[in-house]
Amino acid sequence: MAADRADRRRCPRGSAPPAAVGDGLDCQAGPDGGDVRTISVGRDTAVTEIWHTDKCPTYTIERILTGASAAKVKEQNARAKEAFPAAHQQLHEAAATIPADNAAAPFVTALLELVQAQADDAGRFVTLPTWTEILDRNFRSQEPT
Repeated sequence: MAADRADRRRCPRGSAPPAAVGDGLDCQAGPDGGDVRTISVGRDTAVTEIWHTDKCPTYTIERILTGASAAKVKEQNARAKEAFPAAHQQLHEAAATIPADNAAAPFVTALLELVQAQADDAGRFVTLPTWTEILDRNFRSQEPT
């Protein structure tokens, strides 16, 4: 279980007075006090678990930043959903001007297929197997006969 491998620690900064904590950098939260637990997963899939009190300044900042990030993502997604169809159409129009015998034609065809694969499921990224299929289809080396 991932939580068993988690790096568990207390808040690195907090609201406890210096007299209570020595250097004042720990809000004294923990799993037994009904406090807030935050869990994050890094790019290396390392799990970090940090405990905060509800009034911890670090936790408050984390909530503000998370809310701001979520709002920004929603705005970006709304703009992209509005702009994508026109950009996709422009791509097709530009690609139609490339002659089939042009050296760039396989690149253009692959790009069109990749963009279409993304358009087909805009909520996800095009997966590596899909990339591989498209690139193989357009750049498969010609085997000698």
